[in-house]
Amino acid sequence: MAKPCAGLEVLIVGAGFAGLTAAIECRRRGARVILLEGSKDRRQLGDIISFGSNSGRIFRRWPGVEDALDPICHHSGGLDFYAYDNEFLCRQTWDAEEVWGKRFNGHRGEIHEIVWNHAISIGVDIRLGMKVSEYFETDTGAGVVVNGEKVSADVILAGDGVRSTARTIVLGFEDKPKSSGYAVYRSWMGTEKLKENPLTAWLADPKIDHHAGWLGPDVHFLVATLQEGTACSWVLTHKDEADVEESWSAPGYVEEAIKAVEGWAPIVHAIIRATPEEKLVDWKLVFRDPLPTWISPKARIALIGDAAHPFLPTSIQGASQSMEDGVTAAVCLELAGKSNVPEAIRAYEKIRYGRVHAVQQTGVTNRDNWHKADFDLVKKNPESVKLPREPWILNFDCQQHAYDVYAETVKSLRAEPGARPSL
Repeated sequence: MAKPCAGLEVLIVGAGFAGLTAAIECRRRGARVILLEGSKDRRQLGDIISFGSNSGRIFRRWPGVEDALDPICHHSGGLDFYAYDNEFLCRQTWDAEEVWGKRFNGHRGEIHEIVWNHAISIGVDIRLGMKVSEYFETDTGAGVVVNGEKVSADVILAGDGVRSTARTIVLGFEDKPKSSGYAVYRSWMGTEKLKENPLTAWLADPKIDHHAGWLGPDVHFLVATLQEGTACSWVLTHKDEADVEESWSAPGYVEEAIKAVEGWAPIVHAIIRATPEEKLVDWKLVFRDPLPTWISPKARIALIGDAAHPFLPTSIQGASQSMEDGVTAAVCLELAGKSNVPEAIRAYEKIRYGRVHAVQQTGVTNRDNWHKADFDLVKKNPESVKLPREPWILNFDCQQHAYDVYAETVKSLRAEPGARPSL
């Protein structure tokens, strides 16, 4: 029996979590999928990344992926909060969320490899070293110029990240970022040095994964240990007014990171000083206003993931929302069929747009709840620092939602003034 997307050719640009999810979900529905990645190899870059229960359910639909993820992921039952002077504030637990589904937190590169291998195993054609220089579209298809040659398909899903080339064809102009006013020192390292210091040895307990955070005026520091106490990841978010063109990372320096937490608890200094300098990254954060649209004029090209909506890390939803994009786009293409690709792409945007930007805003509100807090008041009301865990974000099945609202979404698009005949 033919699958619903049989005969549909989908070109995906970018092999991040948005692109890989879109590729897997389109392939599951029978489409021929070509995924173009600019890098010449699949590198295990990055440090810890978090996937909420809303994206965890996507992983669990892919045979074998959950079993492969479990041994490498973080399994702490909660997050312990301290003030910058090491006064204990409160513990936030995740017990109530278990009914929403399963979370997956671990090393970005290790999780990415598992998803990458699954995509290949089901027949996604991944091509490395394919740097896209140009996008184009017609009434019947779309394509890219890569390494001087044209590659065409029925539709393009562009997950080419914060430096997206596709964004220019969608908007009709180059979209300039602006500084968020913050930067992040971050590291993924072994726990050998932590074990040598009585202040930090407890973090390397092989029987318990730990997760703790220290909060202060306009700074926060989070640390997690996992993989039976052998791996540690920490992030330090602080004010930084550097004028940069894009989010970028550079080598970090231990002494510079220490300056950002001057006067803080000795344990925070000890964790930073235990970090091999080659494992420390200085990541400048930029911000973009919400784009007016994610789709090209002929609705044959759609932005997904960071190309459409870069998230601040304090949202703890950037990767999850990218995966939701990929699933929703695939469902819309399935329901529309090869002859109605523009309908699918317009429906994808309408289904996703409002939800994404509401979730995106939580990155700002979560950060400000910590960074702009009055810590005299926080110590009187320590529960105020807990992260909001919203059911509308986390207890959400994007696949079922897309199936449920697709018909009504298309109906509303057809009723809009100036709706195109294809709708």
